[in-house]
Amino acid sequence: MRKQNLLRVVALATAMTMGLACLSGCGKSATKEEKKEESKKTETENTLVYGSGDYTAINPALYEHGEINSLIFAGLVAHDENNEIVPALADSWDYDEDDCEWTFKLKEGLTFQDGEPVTSKDVKFTLESIIDPKNNSEIVSNYQDIEEIECEDDTTVDIKLKKENVAFLDYMTIGILPEHLLAEKDLATDEFNQKPIGAGPYKLTDWDEGQSITLERFDDYYAGTPKIEKVIFKIVEDSDARLLQLQSGDIDMAQLTPKDAKAYKENNKDGKVYNMKTADYRAIAYNFSGSELFKKYPELSNILSYGINREAIVKGTLLGEGQVAYSPIQKNKFNDDSIEKFDYNPDKMKELLEKDGWKTNALGWYEKDGTELSFTINAMADDQLRVDMANMCAEMLKAQGVRVQAEAKKELDWAGQDACIIGWGSPFDADDHTYKIFSSDAGDNYTGYANKKVDAALEKARTTSDEKERKDAYSEFLNVMTDNMPYTFIAYIDADYAMNGKVKGITENTLLGHHGVGIFYNIADWEIEQ
Repeated sequence: MRKQNLLRVVALATAMTMGLACLSGCGKSATKEEKKEESKKTETENTLVYGSGDYTAINPALYEHGEINSLIFAGLVAHDENNEIVPALADSWDYDEDDCEWTFKLKEGLTFQDGEPVTSKDVKFTLESIIDPKNNSEIVSNYQDIEEIECEDDTTVDIKLKKENVAFLDYMTIGILPEHLLAEKDLATDEFNQKPIGAGPYKLTDWDEGQSITLERFDDYYAGTPKIEKVIFKIVEDSDARLLQLQSGDIDMAQLTPKDAKAYKENNKDGKVYNMKTADYRAIAYNFSGSELFKKYPELSNILSYGINREAIVKGTLLGEGQVAYSPIQKNKFNDDSIEKFDYNPDKMKELLEKDGWKTNALGWYEKDGTELSFTINAMADDQLRVDMANMCAEMLKAQGVRVQAEAKKELDWAGQDACIIGWGSPFDADDHTYKIFSSDAGDNYTGYANKKVDAALEKARTTSDEKERKDAYSEFLNVMTDNMPYTFIAYIDADYAMNGKVKGITENTLLGHHGVGIFYNIADWEIEQ
């Protein structure tokens, strides 16, 4: 009886299996090809395609201007939506004022994207790589006060400074490099720069040179697995082309010029444009070391500043999306808005030129001692706003008898050019993008600007944590600067980020940095609405 019952059970089970198979064969379950297509569709739906500028190398210890850095790498600390310091790879930190020594304690269980652990030795390696002269790091001025680095254990690192640097904690947002991949390597030429590995929210999985950079989420990211599975940086350098690709759906998000952002808003009801404020300014930078004109007559930087109608540039070039600039720390709490602003005053420019010995010749151009007041303002050809500004500035000065040309260049000749449209600005500590630019021997002082009083004021501001003393030091810096201007400040520019409306999680009121960098600070929390 037991054998017969068992046979009946087997027969019943077989019949049920065949019935299920029949239902499956009647189209109730997907084929392999259908499953593959469904998987591909799901992946596409959770992919962000960003219209980006091009890259040749990605390495935060060497190159400052790279918004992709914050996706691939992570620092000991990070900035939040208000640009305040918050923990990142480090759980905590302490500062010994008497010894000028910082101690950082790393989180437990941190790993790089290749699975290797992140330790204090990686922090030491990263900082020592930055200050090593052979690496020619663009950010070395921010770390030049480091005297010694010691690793107490795998999660504790002590950094002793030669003197106080009140901005140092801000600079520890720098992405940490993996020593196990770079020890004994030439940091500038190693293939790591094209195959970077960090501890950030996304890992690089493919780089099609000149076309796209593909990133996939890092599941073991310290702050939790990112919600968007894949981010593709599609190389689309021209703003007009980005607009077309946004409209066609080839990309989901891009930074646009004000003109193209306006067109996108008018023609895409489902799209979204975030008009975000920045600490990013544009200015005419004069070459005091390489230009014969400005080397001989450095006072021209002040005089010519009265000949630029900044309001007209903000309205014309930026379509009103910006603010007249007069200070490199205008968006910072340590700014002094009582300084000379060089408001547009062509009559005053003329008066000062003539007082300085310049006279108009038979052709209507100013000249002095046989030297015609003539120079060229260069601008990077791939930045239409800078090109437009250069043209407007040239026309304004030409109307006042100064023979100025504007030229768009693929590359700038920092040593040999007369002047260019430059861009700087930071939403973080006031030391950032001031000390390294305006100090006489700083790494990013490309123009040969030198003023001992400026050096002293910036040094004082860097080495005191007393708020009132810092305020006074930056006021001194700004007032001395206006006696001997390094630049003709033009405008702070807004950043217009356009997207298809499905991207959620952007904090619209965050003050962004140079080139609009900073929008990706919380990308691990972004979502694509299905």
